[in-house]
Order: sequence, then C-alpha cells, then structure tokens
Amino acid sequence: MSVHEHKERGKKSIRCYVVTVSDTRDEATDTSGQTIKKFLADDAHETTGYKIVKDEPAEIEKLLEQALGRSDVDAVIVNGGTGIAPRDGTYEVVHHFLEKKLDGFGEIFRYLSYQDIGSAAIMSRAAAGTARGKILISVPGSSGAVKLAMEKLILPEIRHMVSQLQGK
Repeated sequence: MSVHEHKERGKKSIRCYVVTVSDTRDEATDTSGQTIKKFLADDAHETTGYKIVKDEPAEIEKLLEQALGRSDVDAVIVNGGTGIAPRDGTYEVVHHFLEKKLDGFGEIFRYLSYQDIGSAAIMSRAAAGTARGKILISVPGSSGAVKLAMEKLILPEIRHMVSQLQGK
C-alpha cells in the first residue's frame, strides 16, 4: 500500500490536546495556542483540551500525564519552552515521555525553519514521537514556528501518524 493510500485510510478527525508552555501568556495573548486550534479546526480535527502551563518542569509533566491519560485524545501538541534559555524546560519533559522518537520531525522542522530564519534554527528543539499510545509533538512557541509546523509537518501527517500508531 502506498503512503497516499495509508493517508486516505487514516482517521478523518484527530482528537488533539493543545498545550502552551509560557510564563507570561494567558488565553487572550496566547496567539500560538489559538493558531494551533484554528489550524486543527480548519482541517476538521477536534481540540478536546487546551491549557496554558508555566515553564516549570513539574507542572509540564503533570499536565502531560493528564493529557496523555485521556481516552478522548489521539495527539498532544505542545508549543513553547523549546529553546535553550535557562527557563526552557519543555524539551526535557517531552523527551522523558517519548517512547518512539520521530527524529525526522525535528530535523525537517529545523531545515524548514532555517530557510525562514537562518542559523538561529539550530537552537530549536522541536521533537515528536509516541507516548502512551498517543502522538506527542513539541514545537517552539513563536507564531511563525507554529504556523510552519502546522502547515508543513503536523497537518499533512497527523492522520497518518495516528492511524499507524493505532494499527489501522
């Protein structure tokens, strides 16, 4: 079966939990989280949960435990906290949860990002993989990074990733 046929057979609507990691944003100022939710809705996916969490590893871990434990979630999309600043702890927490890493996600994200922002792309620690029977994706929190990830990587593949993970 071709990749195209696999994609066509995948679930049509993926149930997603959106997490924004930020010390400063709230729902009104979380343009990246809102952008992810809009992209999902425009592509006929469902946002079954949304939360903003402080960039504190214990808080991120607790929220991911909850999101990954929900039966109405196929994928968790996290934005923010992926850089190298002292407060950026998302990558370490996400990395801890990943059972099967999709290294190509981060590699291609950085390649595409490099085309937009140049050498600063090397500081991105975007990551994806499987965790507890779900897809777990982590991208930088800038609006440009979220838009890039959603348009070029997440939306084109999320149905396929979930169907592969669920054995369908």
